[in-house]
Order: sequence, then structure tokens, then C-alpha cells
Amino acid sequence: MTLSHQYAGAQASTAAATIIASPEEARGIAKDAYIYAYPMLFNYQTLYEQVLDPGSKSYVGGFGKFRNYSHPYGPENKEIVTPNNDTPYSWAWLDLRREPWVLTVPAVKDDRYYVFQWIDLFTYNFAYVGSRATGNGAGHYLFAGPDWHGDTPKGIDKVFRSETDIILTLGRTALNGPADVKNVQAIQKQYQLTPLSAFEHTSAPPPAPKVTFPKWDEAKATSIDFISYLNFMLQFTQPTAPSEVDLMQRFAKIGIAPGEPFDPAALPAATREAIEQGVADGKAALADAEKHTTSSYDLFGSRQDLNGDYMKRAVAAGMGIYGNTKEEAVYVGTRVNADHEQLLGSQPYLIHFDKKDLPPAKFFWSMTMYDLPGRHLVANPINRYSIGDRTKGIRYNPDGSLDIYVQHTTPGADKESNWLPAPEGAYNVIARIYGPDASVFDGTWKFPAPQKR
Repeated sequence: MTLSHQYAGAQASTAAATIIASPEEARGIAKDAYIYAYPMLFNYQTLYEQVLDPGSKSYVGGFGKFRNYSHPYGPENKEIVTPNNDTPYSWAWLDLRREPWVLTVPAVKDDRYYVFQWIDLFTYNFAYVGSRATGNGAGHYLFAGPDWHGDTPKGIDKVFRSETDIILTLGRTALNGPADVKNVQAIQKQYQLTPLSAFEHTSAPPPAPKVTFPKWDEAKATSIDFISYLNFMLQFTQPTAPSEVDLMQRFAKIGIAPGEPFDPAALPAATREAIEQGVADGKAALADAEKHTTSSYDLFGSRQDLNGDYMKRAVAAGMGIYGNTKEEAVYVGTRVNADHEQLLGSQPYLIHFDKKDLPPAKFFWSMTMYDLPGRHLVANPINRYSIGDRTKGIRYNPDGSLDIYVQHTTPGADKESNWLPAPEGAYNVIARIYGPDASVFDGTWKFPAPQKR
């Protein structure tokens, strides 16, 4: 059974969408469409595993429910690549087709950073609630889909509107070491999601049409069948954004259309082969773009921020899906040393910050280690996966500068307070700067290259 036959409400008996592109044209369209779809595909993977697969380790319990993590991610957590190790996550997904939902947050002490990043199906960051965006006071924030046109309800501090009917929130609450876990848990328990009708104590509107979500299969999603997944998701993104009307007309030439079935087996062999070649072209172009990307300054953001750069959006998803908009946090790092060689755990390195060149963060900063090519955290004897200005016991030099030792084995007892353990093989280091200042964006501040010791 193809994915197209699993759609509830889709015209399963309809023949494959008409292909009106020549094989040569189809290949070029498929390349661009795959790059366009790539972040949506892996966003769907997270959606399926967190909302629709009770057997998944990352299952949150369905739509409209928070799953809070009170401990930082460790090596055993592999749901996402390059996970944040500073601020335990609060995950939730909302289906806005029936009605808007309300996020309620408590008052959080001013010295604790927290944020709720809101992401649509395109992976655009369309809204923020938290220390930077709305402050640390208590509040109620309404999230509405494209079909809701109501006025701001009483008691709501702000209304955020999404382009898509299905959205994700990724909350982060700063954790100041193991002794702080109970405090974080107490805050997380006060994060609430409520349908608007329940918030206003009124009758709920009729249920939205039932949808059967296709099972996630990465092999299919990264083949010609990516079109099946894309078509399924596009039905939750209506109406089409004005800037994409022409793009969608072009994509329609190879069978891409909201909610429509797609059957590769029904295509002429030459057309099917051309689309498959286009997918391969898209993968190669994305891999090349990733190799030349070293920071997140402008990878993540709203539709306006990305301004039609679909390759940049795909690179963002490939290198670290769900990254923050730069005003919230910046991620910058390296996989090579000062001699432009791949970082390896067998080689000890020193990362040195002069006092005037410490990461310029309004809230805090950290550096986290990830193995390659997996981009996951790595087990180590001191259970340290990140290091930064909040690391207990970290030592600054008498002149205010800071040395971080990066290597697989201990740098010695006198230096372990500043040791970031590395795997035996290849890895990269990513620095996160929460509340960065303008010097990070304009290039005045630069991440220092690791020096061989």
C-alpha cells in the first residue's frame, strides 16, 4: 500500500496526479521540491514519533499535551541531532483546525531564563514567549490557525497566528545543575495548554475532520515518495502563502498538490527516473551546502527572516532542526582546528578566550560536544556534555581569560574543571549564546579556533 492510500479524506481512488513536465524539466523541479520539502519531512518525523506513535521513546501523549524533561539530554537521547544540554525541554504539538489553544505560563524569577519557541509545519519560528520576548511575568497567550478570525479574547495577553494548522512548541527552562532539578520541575508543572473554549468556559466547536497520518518511513520520505509526505502535509498549510503561488504551480507539474495522492508506480518510467535523479541532485546540493555552513546566524527564523531561501531552511533542518531565531540564541562552532583539520579526540586542543572576547550573552553561554556524523552527545567519565559560564567550578585565569581543554582523555586533575570531554573519533563543538549582542551578528565577535596542545 502506498502512502497515498492511507490518507483519510483524500481521493484514494483517483489516479496519480497528472504529470505535465518533460523528464528534463521534472528532474529540475524534483531537485528544488526535495530541498523545499526536506525540513518539513523531518519535522513530520518528529510529529509522528511524538504524537502518533505510542511506542516511540519520544512520545508526548498526543496533541495538546506537554511532555517535560527535567534533566538535560544525555547520550541516550537521540530523538534530534545537536540537542541542547543547557535547558531541559518541554515539547507539545497543537492541532488548530478545531479551535485556537492557550498557553499559560507562571511568573518565573528574573534570574532564570526560559523560552517557548513556536514552529509551524514549514519549520519557521513564527512566535516566541519567554524571558526575551514577553518577559518573566505570568501570562496567557493564544495560538490560532489560518482559518480563525476572532477578536482577542478577554484575559489573553497576546494572539499569535500560524500559517499552518499543526504547530509545535519547544520550551526550554534553564537548569542550574542537578540540585536545581526540583525547581525546574515546579515551574514546568505550571506550563499549561488549554483549548480556547475550555479557557472561556464555553461549548467546544465541532471536531475537525479525522485524518489518518501516514507512518513515518525515512527510506520512503527521502526517495521519490517524498512527494506523498509533502502532499499530505500541504493540506494543513492552506491557503498557500502569496510568495509561493508560482512555486506551487511549478511543483504541480510533477504531482505535488495539497492532500492529493501520489503513486510513483503509475508514472512513465522516464518521468519516474527523472524525479528520482532530481531527488539525488537535491541531496547532493544539500550536502554541499552543509559543508560550507559554520554558524546559525541566519539559518533559523520566520518566513520573513528566511525570505524564500529554501536551501538555507533545509540546511538548518539538516544541521540542527528547531534552532532558535538569532535574537533568541545563536549557535556557532567548528569541526576543524586552527589548521583547518578535522577535530579528533586523539588530539588535545585548547580553546582560549581573552577576557574581552568571552561570548557576549545577555543570559548565558555554553559549548557542547557532538560526535560525527551522528551529531549526538557522547558518553564520558565525568558525565559532562557541555561547559560554559554556569559550569560549577570552572576556573578563569588571573587576567580574566578562559581556557577550555577539549580532548578524549583527562587533561589532568588540575585542569578537569575546564575539560570538555571528546569522543575518540571525529566531532564538532557548538557554542550557544543565549541573548547574543550585535557583535555576534556583525562579525565583530568570533569563535576562537581550537589550537593543538
